[in-house]
Amino acid sequence: MLSIANTAADNRLTYLHYIDPDDVELDIQRALTAVGNDQDKRAFELLFKHFAPKIRGFGLQRFGQEAQALELVQDTLLLVWRKAALFNADKGKASTWIYTVMRNHCFDMLRKQQTQKEDQVSDDLWPLIEAEQTVEDDHLLTGQLLSHITCLPKQQKEVVEALLIKELSQQEVASLLNIPLGTVKSRLRLAISKLKSKLEIDHD
Repeated sequence: MLSIANTAADNRLTYLHYIDPDDVELDIQRALTAVGNDQDKRAFELLFKHFAPKIRGFGLQRFGQEAQALELVQDTLLLVWRKAALFNADKGKASTWIYTVMRNHCFDMLRKQQTQKEDQVSDDLWPLIEAEQTVEDDHLLTGQLLSHITCLPKQQKEVVEALLIKELSQQEVASLLNIPLGTVKSRLRLAISKLKSKLEIDHD
């Protein structure tokens, strides 16, 4: 078992700034090993107390929001709990391994955030549709809007029709047309801009 399990060392990770850095790293390694081998909850608690504030600070720098910083803390340490058995002391320091888990998950969160932001572009189509619908209209697209879509350049038209009529996701449209996702987004932005301009002219 861990040497940190005894009373004298129980709170060492809580007061790391008073201890030799080499001793701190050794305790972190022992705690991480105990979590990986035995799912030792006390050892995990020590890791949590030490790393949670540091991960939160990193998250605040990257996201600028407390909620996302705390989400990074929770997700990172949950991953540490689940993957601790993969840690190999011969390949590097325990603290480095934990920070790598943190950075990798942070990048995943940032990519997901960017994808969600970009996917909102397609949502701009729905106000155009709703503006053209009437109570009596049983169809998703009215004749006026449909005619404008039909008049779009071919590449933009096929993207819009795939999203609205076939109800595909942007990624599915990219696969269907065998083009990069970024190209789908670019064509969609151009199409939305053209449709808005045409509808504004119609309503003048």
